[in-house]
Amino acid sequence: MAEQMTEQQQLIEIRNRIDSIDEQIQELIGQRAACAQKVADIKTQGGKVETIFYRPEREAQVLRAVKRRNTSLLPDNEMARLFREIMSACLALEQPISVAYLGPEGSYSHASVIKQFGSSAHPVAVSSIEEVFATVEKGDANYGIVPVENSSEGVVKNTEKEMIHTGLTISGEVDLAVHHCLLSKGDEVELIRKVVAHSQALGQCEHWLKNNMPWAELEAVDSNALAAKMAQEDGSLAAIASEQAAQLYGLRVLESNIEDQRDNTTKFWVIGRETTQPSGEDKTAMIVSIPNKSGALLELLSCFSKRDISMTRIISRPSTDKKWDYLFFIDVLGHQVDENVRQALEEVKDKASFFKILGSYPVSPLEA
Repeated sequence: MAEQMTEQQQLIEIRNRIDSIDEQIQELIGQRAACAQKVADIKTQGGKVETIFYRPEREAQVLRAVKRRNTSLLPDNEMARLFREIMSACLALEQPISVAYLGPEGSYSHASVIKQFGSSAHPVAVSSIEEVFATVEKGDANYGIVPVENSSEGVVKNTEKEMIHTGLTISGEVDLAVHHCLLSKGDEVELIRKVVAHSQALGQCEHWLKNNMPWAELEAVDSNALAAKMAQEDGSLAAIASEQAAQLYGLRVLESNIEDQRDNTTKFWVIGRETTQPSGEDKTAMIVSIPNKSGALLELLSCFSKRDISMTRIISRPSTDKKWDYLFFIDVLGHQVDENVRQALEEVKDKASFFKILGSYPVSPLEA
């Protein structure tokens, strides 16, 4: 009877198997990268310059397929994140993607860039949401990422305002779980005299701050990452920002998860210059203004309901053109080229005094 393998022998055998699997994985990733390079060669053959390498609908389809066929011990979302990074590295062989975002480095907008485009993208930090739009419009970045709405604080008005006038379109969405930390150079909360953060972050932590730091002055700044940089220079300040920001700017995490809602989530939109093709699971966003008369909104929404088109979001905003008139930001399920959606949009356009399609884009395959 053969002797039972020792624990050390079992570990060596498993590790050898892991090494063999790693070699296979590396070989297959290399093959995938070679295919990506061939795609780039086809798009640029004959001297033709093809600028559209990033296809959000294609990436969404690939990631959904990854999650559907996953039978491993890894959760579906973790498996998809691994493939997100592989796809990012392969896309960089075709064309490095530059993405403008509200900086500086370490902001939640920066985190949304990495989640959507992977670590091989080239983030371009700018100082305001307005500048994100301007940077993409000028062609200084391929895409931009802007915050749209927070689950507890509501819409981001600067983004809404820019969407009304921009010629850019929405090509993707990112839902990012936001967990705030209190950061400082020092290690005692009692010594903090002022808390700095973006106004949305201050609102998301309002009750925690009142209950735990009632003496502290609150100051809104352009971004949470900027707040972290300010705290880096002044020991009497604390910033509300991410754990990543603490690592980047050498700050201590005095308190974690100080947001008032545990499921605090921010939705971001990817904005670009190209139209996104259908992925099979899409949304269409639009802005509509209607005459100020009884039943006008109900009549407008019936264009979708009678065609069984689900509305996922409706937000009203006062119009800047006429007192007591409103613009409605509406998102529905489906792509604008889908026949039922196309018909609904045509009918909405006929009823509206102002109508603008912001874009059709894939429903995000990655959870918050």
